[in-house]
Amino acid sequence: YQRRVHGESSRNWMWDKGVLNGAPQKSDDIVEFHVGDMITNLMKTDLTPGGQEVLFYTTVMGGIGCFVPLQSRDDADFFQLLEMHLRQESPPLCGRDHLAFRSSYTPCKDVIDGDFCEQYMTLSYSKQREIAEELDRQPEDVCRRLEDMRNKIL
Repeated sequence: YQRRVHGESSRNWMWDKGVLNGAPQKSDDIVEFHVGDMITNLMKTDLTPGGQEVLFYTTVMGGIGCFVPLQSRDDADFFQLLEMHLRQESPPLCGRDHLAFRSSYTPCKDVIDGDFCEQYMTLSYSKQREIAEELDRQPEDVCRRLEDMRNKIL
């Protein structure tokens, strides 16, 4: 028995079409990222009045985080390159590869780890300079971009 439900727009619901065994809630995987814990709350909000909307989450163990959409391709390319160079320059403390951790269940897709990029500030100045030169920038410029991204959220 299949119930035919028509909404206000007179469309049939997805479960009437027999897609995914009739599950009423379906979503597309746009990004994939392992946060390290089970997410208990997820909401779309802006943390400052007139600020950029983010996906804010909390986890079972008390972790708080957010997913921030990057506004330009230049930002995405810059932070992706920074993350790549940081993976090479700063080895993990416990010996586990950063990308392997973030891809624990499914491969990490279309997400840049902002917490990991923030570790740039903790590197020695010589390492900061090496990474900045590979990005064709000065270390102060890289720090400024990281701070600007953080200030967009807070």
